[in-house]
Amino acid sequence: MTALSSWVGIGVADRLLLINRKPTLRYPYPMLLYAATTNPGKLRDFARAAASSPSIRIEPLPNLASIPAPPEDEPTFEANARAKSIYYSLRAPNLLVLADDSGLEVAALDNAPGVRSARYAADLAHPADSDSNDTPDLRNNAALLAALANVPASSRQARYRCSLALARDGEILHAAEGTVEGRILAAPRGTGGFGYDPLFFVPSLNRTMSELPPAERLALNHRGRAITALLTQLIQKPAI
Repeated sequence: MTALSSWVGIGVADRLLLINRKPTLRYPYPMLLYAATTNPGKLRDFARAAASSPSIRIEPLPNLASIPAPPEDEPTFEANARAKSIYYSLRAPNLLVLADDSGLEVAALDNAPGVRSARYAADLAHPADSDSNDTPDLRNNAALLAALANVPASSRQARYRCSLALARDGEILHAAEGTVEGRILAAPRGTGGFGYDPLFFVPSLNRTMSELPPAERLALNHRGRAITALLTQLIQKPAI
């Protein structure tokens, strides 16, 4: 089933325009999703995933920098993703707005950093967070290694989790989640990816996320799995 064939309720004139790949205001082709993030790594993941669905394209939400950020104070990834997609969609009328919340859960740390993954070092007031020469990713990785300093390799199980929500005008249309299991190394490996990827080891591949080629990392990682699930939903039940 394609996105076009499942768009019930579209008038004949609009269908002809879509078949000829000429967009209308209400039914643009390809279908545009606007990601409410400035994170270049997330945007790359979204773009690569959408490339496999020619009827769907994902772009950054216009004028995102001018919109005050929401608090992101919900206790779960899913609740944060839903709250963000509703918040931004109300400030971008008629647009399909995609928002995510994702991060790392480490069993030995009671699933921390969790929803605070992007702010882990700052939350802990870790000394590395005061080093302005390091990126937030480097500071968070340093804080994680310090927290796990006395935890043996056999007890460093971890999970990447990503929750996605798609909304328009304050209404949630679709939601999806993706996870991947691994463990945290004692030292970083690899130069690809971002966030905790250099420390996140995938035993079945004997490599960290940072050591995987981009296409393989996207197919495996939590964000790639979540966006694939959401796009599948959207193709089966388009947002019209």
